[in-house]
Amino acid sequence: MREPVHTGETRPLAWRLQQLERLGALLEQAREPLLQALAADLGKPPVEAWMEWQSVQHELRHTRRHLARWLRPRAAPLPAWLLPGRAAVHADPLGCVLIIGPWNYPFQLCLRPLVSALAAGNTAVLKPSELAPHTAELIAELVQDRFEPTVVQVVQGDAAVGARLLEERFDHIFFTGGSRVGRLVMAAAARHLTPVTLELGGKSPAIVLDAADLQASARRLVWGKGINAGQTCIAPDHLLVQPGIRGPLIEAMARECRRLYGDDPLASPDLAQIVDERQFDRLESLLQAPRQEGRILLGGRSDRANRRIEPTVIQVDQPERDPLMQEELFGPLLPVLTVTSLEAALAQIRLRPSPLAIYLFGGSAAERRQLLRGSRSGSVVFDDVILQAAAPGLPFGGVGESGMGAYHGETGFRTFSQPRSVLDHPTWLDLPVRYPPYGGRLAWLQRLMG
Repeated sequence: MREPVHTGETRPLAWRLQQLERLGALLEQAREPLLQALAADLGKPPVEAWMEWQSVQHELRHTRRHLARWLRPRAAPLPAWLLPGRAAVHADPLGCVLIIGPWNYPFQLCLRPLVSALAAGNTAVLKPSELAPHTAELIAELVQDRFEPTVVQVVQGDAAVGARLLEERFDHIFFTGGSRVGRLVMAAAARHLTPVTLELGGKSPAIVLDAADLQASARRLVWGKGINAGQTCIAPDHLLVQPGIRGPLIEAMARECRRLYGDDPLASPDLAQIVDERQFDRLESLLQAPRQEGRILLGGRSDRANRRIEPTVIQVDQPERDPLMQEELFGPLLPVLTVTSLEAALAQIRLRPSPLAIYLFGGSAAERRQLLRGSRSGSVVFDDVILQAAAPGLPFGGVGESGMGAYHGETGFRTFSQPRSVLDHPTWLDLPVRYPPYGGRLAWLQRLMG
């Protein structure tokens, strides 16, 4: 699979567009069966399954529209003493790349990086998650139908198969998942000095200030925590709320939860399932203490038979000790902490590793600048949640514990490319000053080259 890249076959724009055209045909073929596969794997309602399909379609359309411009060599300036030379940076393909997908968005997060990898002129091996077996099988069938095995292959299997794949020498590894496995991927890549992109997660906070639009904020928070049953890496993980609006915000969220999911969210056709029993049991264990201590402010019920948990808001009084605040929740649980000010909220955020996203509802222009100055995160969104991932023109990635590297749009193309420096220095002007014997030229060279 590395051979077509190293022999130059994949470099022309025409080859790259041809692969993207094949991927487009794959997407059309996947439109209907994908809805069934995601319903079987995660209980996703058709609208959420279609949104996953559409995100790949948007990425593909954006890339095809701009690829010719991205591929053009970028001129680089030269100092006077290198003239009359010319310099440029070429975007070269890396080779054969490995894309390891997660289970929460098993179609989108395998194929959206593939768009960037093919646009950059690479071949790719996909390892979809075994925890979404119907989607993994669909991806494998469609790739086999549409791509030559020297261009894209799919390898299915469990963690042992993934570990075996990581023993191979790839030219780049793109991993989406949790930080524990991300460390294993990075350690395996180090054996071959393989560059990695790690799309991880973390505890993305949502701050709600006094001036926020309560109804709109509540609706967007409930939606952001309810979509895919909270199993979204950029879902709001916990709320930091000023005391004056805490009660009204919870009341507004209760109204919006009923409006979005009905009087019995566990029976709603619009609420997805928890992926498997192990994840369900993990979330259930986090709910036990809040139930016993009366800290459930909204929701709190679950259905083990159908692996469903309704959107649940939980009061947190001792964040440094509460298990809800130790790791990314990755489910429909939303702890609430009271903070006196934006600075107090930022102090709480800085106690933990840098998150993938920070959400701020309300706040003046000065407070927004204060947040941007006083925090680190992969992204910041004002007055909404999650939508930053839908914009192909915005880089998507984390910082520190929430990941390294980014993709989407041109950033994804650059991630899967090597910036190759090319200098053309003609021979018709060949000053002898750089050649021995140097004699007394040091002072002259110092003046010339600064």
